[in-house]
Amino acid sequence: MRSLAAVLVLVLIWTAGLFAFADRARRAGPPDQVPVADGIVVLTGASDERIAAGLHLLEQGKARRMLVSGVNEAVRREELRQVQGAPARLYDCCVDLGYDALNTPGNAREIADWAHAKGFRKLIVVTSDYHMPRAILEIRAMFPEGQLFRYPVATPLLDNKKWWEDQRSTKLVVSEYMKYLYVLGRDFFLRLGDSAERAGEGGKEEAASPAGTR
Repeated sequence: MRSLAAVLVLVLIWTAGLFAFADRARRAGPPDQVPVADGIVVLTGASDERIAAGLHLLEQGKARRMLVSGVNEAVRREELRQVQGAPARLYDCCVDLGYDALNTPGNAREIADWAHAKGFRKLIVVTSDYHMPRAILEIRAMFPEGQLFRYPVATPLLDNKKWWEDQRSTKLVVSEYMKYLYVLGRDFFLRLGDSAERAGEGGKEEAASPAGTR
């Protein structure tokens, strides 16, 4: 009975977290005031609205350059410009395309490499509302010294308050929630390992110090 009760408690916690996660994503929106940053980074995905939002911020002078991370290798630079209807002058001078990333961790590595190469520290992160929490965690893991500003793009599938009644939106939310939990758990154990390692090094230094210096 105790085992069953424990399982039920875990299921309830997981379900409550899922609904909180979905509600947070559904309510997320672009900030009223977007701070000026060094760069804008757009994580590609199912929606072209992400790139359009990034270009709009660039046109507003919110950053000096923009990186589109995770571009399909079959997509050519001019082709993407024409699809987005971006001004050639702005696009040619200030937009970089990254072709190496295949997933969100890859996006984070590509973004960190780009920021380091450009000497950027402040970044506006543009991605879908449901994807933003995990994207921020991944980028922070690769670029801890950076200052990140969120610019979430709305997902039409989540507009309905009863998102769980639609198979596509349910699949989207559950899948992203599980990935988010995985990254949270990974980061927690990595920090735990780092803390244990530092504690061990501190103990070794204390043991090696002369007795008279204590």
